[in-house]
Amino acid sequence: MTPPRIRPPYTADERTQLVGWLDMQRAIVHWKCEGLSDADAHRPVLPASPQMTMAGVVSHMRWVEHCWFEVMLMGRPAEGPMFDDGPEDADMRVDGIPLAQLLDEYDRQCAVSDEIIAAHSLDDVGRHPDFGAAAANLRWILFHMIEETARHAGHMDAIRELVDGEKGYY
Repeated sequence: MTPPRIRPPYTADERTQLVGWLDMQRAIVHWKCEGLSDADAHRPVLPASPQMTMAGVVSHMRWVEHCWFEVMLMGRPAEGPMFDDGPEDADMRVDGIPLAQLLDEYDRQCAVSDEIIAAHSLDDVGRHPDFGAAAANLRWILFHMIEETARHAGHMDAIRELVDGEKGYY
């Protein structure tokens, strides 16, 4: 089921607004995938970017959540396709993985991110000693994740229209 797309209240506090905008963009990722077949979710439509499929973007977003909240902020081990010495865009190489599974993995990762967000001050800074980006505070990370998720939701909007003609604006 697609999560509701709800903008945060106009006069909400900073944390509520940041988390609310991130949640809305995450919901748009789901909305763009609604009713899409696995074949269409894995169909490349951009000749110069064959990994930029709906399924590939969902996987990428799962790993971006992991990277920023678990690795950069919490200092957990830098594990997963974004950190492996594998091929470029390894996090988007998802042939044979059903879209429903990728969306479920994204939801689980977002839940982990939400727990981390709730447990930290917006002023808390990252802890990973190997990455300069870990100097960012949670506020910066939330702004970045809103930007990252919204940008890819825009990609998904265009990809979806090219795949099956579905379009919509929120």
